[in-house]
Amino acid sequence: MAEESFYVGFDFHPCYEINNASRTLTRSPSRVCVLVYIFLGSLSVVTVCGNLLVIISITYFKQLHTPSNYLIISLAVADFLVGIMVFPLSMSFTLSSCLYYRDLFCKIRDSIDVILSTTSIFNLCCISVDRYYAVCQPLMYRTKINTHVVGVMILMSWGVSVLVAIGFITAEIHQEKCGENCYFDVVLEKILAPVFSFYLPVIIMLYIYLRIFLVAQKQAQSIQNTTKAVVTASSMEWKAAKTLAVVMGAFLMCWLPFFLCFSFQLLGGVSVPVYETLNWLTLSNSMFNPFIYAFFYRWFRSAFRIIISGKIFQGHLSNSKLL
Repeated sequence: MAEESFYVGFDFHPCYEINNASRTLTRSPSRVCVLVYIFLGSLSVVTVCGNLLVIISITYFKQLHTPSNYLIISLAVADFLVGIMVFPLSMSFTLSSCLYYRDLFCKIRDSIDVILSTTSIFNLCCISVDRYYAVCQPLMYRTKINTHVVGVMILMSWGVSVLVAIGFITAEIHQEKCGENCYFDVVLEKILAPVFSFYLPVIIMLYIYLRIFLVAQKQAQSIQNTTKAVVTASSMEWKAAKTLAVVMGAFLMCWLPFFLCFSFQLLGGVSVPVYETLNWLTLSNSMFNPFIYAFFYRWFRSAFRIIISGKIFQGHLSNSKLL
């Protein structure tokens, strides 16, 4: 399948007028386009700063040196790199001729995007496994989830992501050489890559979080022996439901539209504005993750206040007990 069959409307560009004969940009970006990229640049800054706060907090404060938080810092590193690398590259991608001619720069951009985005998804999946053992099997948590196991999880998340990116880019290069005769490469790029990088992790996370929610409900019901039992049980059930709803809701809101579009693109062309908008929606999940996975915890909020206020430079705070 040729690259031109993926996009429709080659005479349209979100920021430029296109010379269809030479596929060159014929005028400077419009004012609306400049405002859009100021907005996208702001998202990049928020993504970088938010995840940098998480990285500094876990690295500096010894109280946060736990296997569970190592998974969070791995997620924060992936999301930080998305903000500092993928965001600027994606902005340049949209404003360049990459929509019309897939040169080396575009393939480098795609490979970095796939690696970091897939790593972010895998880290989220590993965090769900950590939460499962913490809630559903608390007595076995310290033996099942330790530094060694978490290290293996992190290495696998990054390693598998690199393999997925290599397979994705290799399939794309082969398609350029053999056109519509590359049936295996089309299957690899359009079907297998989304399955392993998104749909399978999503199914795992949905199953795990459903189990966590059910167990949390049972635990809340089992403590109804005190005078405040009804209030406590209701509060715990609501907190569990709200947390899981925010986690999965934000993730699916950002990622599901893009992968549905990507999966059904074989049925017809995808317009440039739709594809680019959905791609930016997926990248925004890296901005939300620090708020979802860090700001829910009081000790992280305390660490953030210390960092933002500058007290971290006073020294002797790494052993401080965070609320």
